[in-house]
Amino acid sequence: MAKLYPGTGSSYYFAEQSFLNHDAMWRFARLAKFIVGWASHLYYWIYPGVMVGFMGILCGYLVGTLWPNFMNASNPGMLFIMAVAVVFSFAVAYIAHRGIVGATSVNIAINVIQISALVVFAVVALGYRSTHPAGAPGWQFDSNTGDAYTYEFATEKTVVAGVATDTIVRDAAGVPKPKLDAAGKPVLFRVTYPEKDEKGNFLAHGSARSVVGVHNLGWVFIQATVAILILVGFESVTSMGGEAKNAKRDVPIAVIVSLLVQGLFCYLFEYFAANYFLNAGYTMQNATSSAAPIGDMMIVIGNNAFGAGGGRIFMLIEAFTVFLALIGTTLSCMNTGARVTYAMGKDKEVPEHFGLLHSGNLTPHRAIWTLAGISAFVGCVAVCMVFGDAAAPTDAAIKALPQGIWSSFGYTTNAGMAALPNSLLTVTLASNFGTFLLYALSCVICMVAYHNHPNFKMIRHFAIPIFGLVANLACMAFYLVGPFMGFGTKMEPLLALGIAAVWAIYGGIYFTRAGKRAGRTTLVESRSEA
Repeated sequence: MAKLYPGTGSSYYFAEQSFLNHDAMWRFARLAKFIVGWASHLYYWIYPGVMVGFMGILCGYLVGTLWPNFMNASNPGMLFIMAVAVVFSFAVAYIAHRGIVGATSVNIAINVIQISALVVFAVVALGYRSTHPAGAPGWQFDSNTGDAYTYEFATEKTVVAGVATDTIVRDAAGVPKPKLDAAGKPVLFRVTYPEKDEKGNFLAHGSARSVVGVHNLGWVFIQATVAILILVGFESVTSMGGEAKNAKRDVPIAVIVSLLVQGLFCYLFEYFAANYFLNAGYTMQNATSSAAPIGDMMIVIGNNAFGAGGGRIFMLIEAFTVFLALIGTTLSCMNTGARVTYAMGKDKEVPEHFGLLHSGNLTPHRAIWTLAGISAFVGCVAVCMVFGDAAAPTDAAIKALPQGIWSSFGYTTNAGMAALPNSLLTVTLASNFGTFLLYALSCVICMVAYHNHPNFKMIRHFAIPIFGLVANLACMAFYLVGPFMGFGTKMEPLLALGIAAVWAIYGGIYFTRAGKRAGRTTLVESRSEA
């Protein structure tokens, strides 16, 4: 579609042009483009907020790693995360405000660095697994100190919240004490790959085939509804067709290359390496309760590769590349979202001031700064209960947090936090629902655009869009069906659906009232009116 209709606005613009140029559907052009544009904002206005929230979590993790007496790396302070999210949102908006040339240069540099770092991590992680068969001495991670050790931890029976549990014995500095053998020497930690614990919780993969195998069809859908967060953005370049020198040639190539790099290379490669690494020293349960599980893994494999203490340095270097990646991802989505809003403002489908360009930078500055404010708000909402629901820390972990408004505010009790929805997951699912909706509508637009077109190809312009439509609708339906099938809790997906429903209802009301005020009809009466 980018080759057929190059211009600013991405799917919003494609919807207008596809329907206007269709002999039977042109009267629905205004309605179609508004539905697509409004639905896309559920994605483009929430996703940057998710990213700034992740940036806050990353910074909290790094601060906790460097200054553990100030903040816990696995459970960083919520107010601190919010403050970082607000600052980061407006900092990225400033880059977007400066113009596409600067933004493109930043993105190219970021992508080269990030892909290189990803390859390094994946190679070292796979190397750890291949050199540590079951029974070999290895490293065990401790979330309290944010470090890995070569010995088994000494434990003692304690009662927490009326329940007897094994608690790690620690020295005055909080470092786990080693378990001693009969001779009084530390017992070496030996790597194993248990699949599940006594409660049935998944721990690690026993083989490479297990990583890529389907263990449960329901979990495949759950993975799809979350993994889309990693793949989104490949279409962002289509919003800049009006600013490209040769849009018909360059934009389609950029879309395909972006999807291949993100999906087939970055996502699958790192996904396999991280999952294949899991072992008794760092299990899936450790990853679930951590703010930055990949960072924890880097500490383990870094200590193994570079010696004790080397893991933390390795993690900090890799974390810097993640920092850059979050800048690039947020910048890309902010650029796209602002230009969709700009296109709708220019068409007077949203307030007209969104359709103005900056006189010097020629960027949609009103839309950019509005989106910055929205992203800051959404980011704060996303992290206000980031450790709610299943991610709630234990009472012992909450008690061990450094005390202070920046480090422990918001952490109540395990029961209290477990009863609340995970705010980050809720906001992420709402954004991903908007993504699925936008991609499903884009499939419909593609079929309309090429219906009776001389360049129509059955596979490319009908079979693939039909498959994409069905796949996206299936993922959207799983939000409603999945929780009642026993996959996860009901709180987060149903709240995400509620957010989407409120946005849709408000959109319908706004469209109707704005149309009446402007004297515009829902169905266009001539092709020049859309």
